[in-house]
Amino acid sequence: MAVFSLMLVVFSLTTGEFVVSGILPDVAGGLAIPLSAAGLLTTAYAIGMIAGGPVITLLTARLSRKPLIIGLITVAVLANAASAVAPGYPLLLVSRVLAGLVVATFFAVAIATAAAEARPGKQASAVAKVALGLNLGIVLGAPLGTFVGQHLGWRATFWAVAGAAALALPAVLRFVPDRPSETTGPVIGELRVFADRRVQLAIALTAAGNVGVLTVFTYLAPLLTEVGGFPAGAVPVLLLGYGAGAVLGNAVGGRLADRALLPSLAGLLATLAGVLALAWAGGGHPVVTVVSTVLLGALAFAIVPGMQTRVITAAGAAPTLAVAVNASGYQLAAAFAGWLGGRVIDTGGPRPIYLVAALLTVGGLGIALYSLRRDRRVRA
Repeated sequence: MAVFSLMLVVFSLTTGEFVVSGILPDVAGGLAIPLSAAGLLTTAYAIGMIAGGPVITLLTARLSRKPLIIGLITVAVLANAASAVAPGYPLLLVSRVLAGLVVATFFAVAIATAAAEARPGKQASAVAKVALGLNLGIVLGAPLGTFVGQHLGWRATFWAVAGAAALALPAVLRFVPDRPSETTGPVIGELRVFADRRVQLAIALTAAGNVGVLTVFTYLAPLLTEVGGFPAGAVPVLLLGYGAGAVLGNAVGGRLADRALLPSLAGLLATLAGVLALAWAGGGHPVVTVVSTVLLGALAFAIVPGMQTRVITAAGAAPTLAVAVNASGYQLAAAFAGWLGGRVIDTGGPRPIYLVAALLTVGGLGIALYSLRRDRRVRA
């Protein structure tokens, strides 16, 4: 129940991040601003996450975990409520930055708490359960939030996100145990964890291993319509297939990582690169497009539990800060993916995105194999 309550909060925060893209026209129309200006709300949230991850985690390093979790949820609720009542664009932009500030730290504390409460050898499965909230936020929360915004107004969407996080608070208060902070020395000493080569490689693995599939996900709609040949009306159905694959892949990836962390990550990344290459080679064939879309969803989220667990195990005494920085790195990879995909489309259309993503994923595979070899050499 402790892990379940944390997963509910992750669901609400993820919904708050991804739902904005679905209500951008409503926000632009409601505030009488250009659509491009409304799009900066997503950028503002990402900036909050990137900057807030390491900064907020360092500032709260000495706090007990349960009060910290409750405080972070409270800030998220208030920030999303402020978005709902913002009278104009400037205050709405500020409220999105504030909402993003606490997300990376909350993810880090939630993942570290779930791993600490898990039975020995089951840390990755516990991380996968928390990460399920991320899957559900993308697959279920964002479409529902978009539906609410289209029928009740965009402000109702932000009220719904704030309400969902607030509803999870009683479960957090009841079931999440209060654990002391891992920090015992000077807070600035937490930064020494990043001098560890294993931590550096773990964060690099997250960024390099995800940037390819994030590029595909960012431009999945034009890939399905312009390359796959599907009508626009089929995109939501195919996205559901992607999401169903993500839920299944998340659970399977957690179990595989519990058994053999780096070998399973290397195998999953190799398979992901192969599926991306298949999607490129078979672009335009409907069956290939459907199968590859579902498999991409499964593989994209199968690698998440193992990557998070790798950061936790490598960081040792400072797992929360390392996971928070890892989350910021993931957001940077997502931002780069959006830029890179745009350049690829401008050069040769959307289809080459699959091939570029496959090559980028091979880079992540190289880091996984190097890390595996390095660990074996150290043990020997």
